[in-house]
Amino acid sequence: MTAKLIDGKAVSAAVREKITADVASFISKSGVTPALAVVVVGSDPASAVYVRNKHKACLAVGIRSIEYALSEETTEEELLSLIEKLNRDDTVHGILVQLPLPKQIREDSVLRAISPLKDVDAFHPENVGRIAAGKPRFLPCTPAGVMELLAYYDIPTDGKECVIVGRSNIVGKPLFHLMLGANATVTVCHSHTKNLAEITRRADILIAALGRARFIGADMIKPGAVVVDVGINRLPDGKLAGDVDFDAASEIASYITPVPGGVGVMTVTELLKNTLTAAKIAVFGEDAV
Repeated sequence: MTAKLIDGKAVSAAVREKITADVASFISKSGVTPALAVVVVGSDPASAVYVRNKHKACLAVGIRSIEYALSEETTEEELLSLIEKLNRDDTVHGILVQLPLPKQIREDSVLRAISPLKDVDAFHPENVGRIAAGKPRFLPCTPAGVMELLAYYDIPTDGKECVIVGRSNIVGKPLFHLMLGANATVTVCHSHTKNLAEITRRADILIAALGRARFIGADMIKPGAVVVDVGINRLPDGKLAGDVDFDAASEIASYITPVPGGVGVMTVTELLKNTLTAAKIAVFGEDAV
């Protein structure tokens, strides 16, 4: 068996085409251009690449992109002051603070400071609670990208056994709620899980999000399973690899996502969608969205 490729680039292009049309329609009806403010503290090279990608993606679909580049020495008070200013700015609909932050700034304080109505990463406790309750305002970008890929390829989740390896607040935990909402039976595994391979081999849908290059081998995969690789790891030779041994897994899975070109490209696409939703909420009210 050779697995079918879940092509994130193709899915992302199709979704962005629809977002572009939806943004144009919104601007026509409201006279308002959706705007995303991205705040970067320091000069982390990976963050710089992500911010550039977000800026280009915004421009391509008709969303205004505003970047705030702050020095590595920025204090928490200064950052919170900027966030408060952006919260009050009616022309800004989405606020994203690029992580990681320098050590003098508490991440939790920053995420709590962003208005839940402008929290397009869906990290604010209010939005996290709404996701857990099955009433999301915004969907967290990477987990939403996973769900979009499964839907695009008509991969059923109803009644399927889903195993997620990784319990981060950004991917594992919210993905648990989204898969549960899609009627999957969900198991979340982590570094303290015993007999991990026994559990992953039960999965109809196996999602790897643990941050260890090529950790998931063929012996951990049920024949015919759908394998979704959320990991992005930089190898010593500079190349990127996922959390799944792609070549080995491709021989046993039915569908598989590549790295790069799989889940990663969907993350920014879902951010665009959330920014448009935030603009709609600002203009028409939450009940109209």
